[in-house]
Amino acid sequence: MDFSLTDEQELLLESVREFCERYFTESVIKEMYETHTMPDEIAEAYRDAGFGLMGIPEEYGGIPADKVTLGLMIEELYRSSGCNHILYQNSLTMLDIVEFGTPEQIQMCVDAYMETGWPLCSLAISEPGAGSDNRSMSCTTKRQGDGTYLLSGQKTWVTMGERLPYTIVVAKDEDPSRENASMSLWLLKKDRPGVSTAPLHKIGQQCIPFCEMYFDDVVLTEEDRVGAEGDGFRLLMKNFEIERAFLVAEQLGLAQAALEDAAAYANQRLAFGRPIASFQMTQEKLTEMEIRVQNTRNMLYRTLWELDNDIPVQLNSALLKRYGCTELFNVADMALSIYGGIGYTTEVRIGRIWADMRGNMFGGGTPEIMAYIAGRQVAKKYAK
Repeated sequence: MDFSLTDEQELLLESVREFCERYFTESVIKEMYETHTMPDEIAEAYRDAGFGLMGIPEEYGGIPADKVTLGLMIEELYRSSGCNHILYQNSLTMLDIVEFGTPEQIQMCVDAYMETGWPLCSLAISEPGAGSDNRSMSCTTKRQGDGTYLLSGQKTWVTMGERLPYTIVVAKDEDPSRENASMSLWLLKKDRPGVSTAPLHKIGQQCIPFCEMYFDDVVLTEEDRVGAEGDGFRLLMKNFEIERAFLVAEQLGLAQAALEDAAAYANQRLAFGRPIASFQMTQEKLTEMEIRVQNTRNMLYRTLWELDNDIPVQLNSALLKRYGCTELFNVADMALSIYGGIGYTTEVRIGRIWADMRGNMFGGGTPEIMAYIAGRQVAKKYAK
């Protein structure tokens, strides 16, 4: 096992750190959380630095990168910025488009990104009655006599759904019943008749707007389809495996930032005449925080390496999401407790990180559904 980084990876991480130091000042971050958005300047600078093109094929103007390298970039991006933002979403959506889309769809997404610095599309997957239970989706397309399709239904927790001009929707083919597992992916422009949205208001992640999205007989054509008909559920599951790993990379960066802040504060904060880092209870917290960060980091990069080598990760991605997002949130919780009362104010960033990380436990599948997925795989693995 080789844990060393290549020269190219080291240079990439140094560039990410310099980018964050320049653009993610504390005053800018506070403004982002108040205005619930991110300045165009940051999105454009991220694009110009080439970070948003990582992992996209060269023939479309991208920069080839394996998933381990993408994970390293995402982790450092969130550690160095110390806030929850949306910069790597282009990498996530483009992985779907590049793998499953047509050349025309891929080029359209790349061109739009290069023009604005923002991803072209959001991902509309969850529904009010179908979060972890994807088979209960009721959003449906029905084929018409003229060869078009009518899309009807509702999606929720659509990240950046109101901000981005397109969305990728997963919908059942013809029949909304739970027994129907035939689903397709569609890439559609949000300004089509029948598409509407409503904002969702969250406890954390204040600079990433979420929304509900409604489809009332939206007309689709075959040109809007992403991937093969009826193959949407399989593509969705593949997307989730990568999304879970990238989400843990994000969570890991934030947890590392929380750990570093808490350890520095423990060395400076005096109580009973000495730094609180000298007290056993603080030392136990710092020890547990470091263990959970190191364990998650090892699990994350093993899973990303497996993805790069076409090794099935259904089990390991679920274990990673279950353990990583939960235990890293606990790192932030222990960091907040080290700060004490000041940590529960807006004077320091740990409270913001803590609230943001709690939300990441839901994305890509809850801890409970990860246990359901992983438990079945563990039983099969050790069956005799």
